[in-house]
Amino acid sequence: MQQNVIEVKNLRHTYDNKKYVLENISFEVRKGEVFGLLGRNGAGKTTTIKILTTLILPTYGSVNILGYDIKKDGLKIRSRIGLVQQLPSIEFTTVEKNLDIYGMLWGLNKKMRKEKIEELLEIFDLKNIRKKDAIDLSGGERRRLQIAREFMHDMDILFLDEPTVGLDVVMRRNLLNYIKKLVNKGLTIVFTTHMLEEAEYLCDRIAVIDNGKIVTVDTLNNLKIKYGGKRTVEFKIKNINLNELKNKLNVNNDDIKIVEDRLIVLTENPYDIVEMVIDKVKQYNGKIMWLNIRDKTLEDVFLNVIGEENGIS
Repeated sequence: MQQNVIEVKNLRHTYDNKKYVLENISFEVRKGEVFGLLGRNGAGKTTTIKILTTLILPTYGSVNILGYDIKKDGLKIRSRIGLVQQLPSIEFTTVEKNLDIYGMLWGLNKKMRKEKIEELLEIFDLKNIRKKDAIDLSGGERRRLQIAREFMHDMDILFLDEPTVGLDVVMRRNLLNYIKKLVNKGLTIVFTTHMLEEAEYLCDRIAVIDNGKIVTVDTLNNLKIKYGGKRTVEFKIKNINLNELKNKLNVNNDDIKIVEDRLIVLTENPYDIVEMVIDKVKQYNGKIMWLNIRDKTLEDVFLNVIGEENGIS
């Protein structure tokens, strides 16, 4: 059984002693997993991260990080975690020197710092600007430096709060792949993002938070089974009038539409739909050029979970 490195029980928090931004949330994070925390703006994600990283203390409830009580052992916890926050910070001196100073603060010797700096300059595409003053960097370059420096030291848990904001597509994928590599070596990640495809690519388990409450926590596969909703079946068909075909199919009108030269059907039973469409197309001497069954996505799960919580069907 995997060891829990984070245990949150009955956590509540208020900033003004009037409204609670977190309402009695509980969850655990296991050693060596990527734990995703998803939710809309204002749902409580960033407040949760701030509490877990000891930046603020909770109003009520208990939080245990790596066996330490967050209210008593903040210094010990901070020595074993890393944090990349949403907003990039303005740095001093050059890119290379920034990394070197950060390594010194964490006690790395000169040889270790040099090796780590070269590795991170390569991974985060900072080699060509290594001598550039950090204050003169573009927003994207500054973001890459902010993330890279967090990897200068070893840690047990890394908290990433919207880490890919400001990164291009290539750098986002490089970061996610680097995270996967570190997770394979035992690092635990707590990850918040609005990019659901990133969470789908990276996360082992996902918690959805809405209005300060944890709505659901599970593996991605289990969430898809439980909340994934209908799947999409798409056909490209020749030699037949799609409007006439649509009217011949025994499908709810809300679940079928025509987009340009494609027939698109939403269904919980995709293979029954495929069989039905093939039979009708043959009957009317049409020809199916291709079909595609799109799997349930994390976006489907997220919208269904949030919709259920708010009474939206």
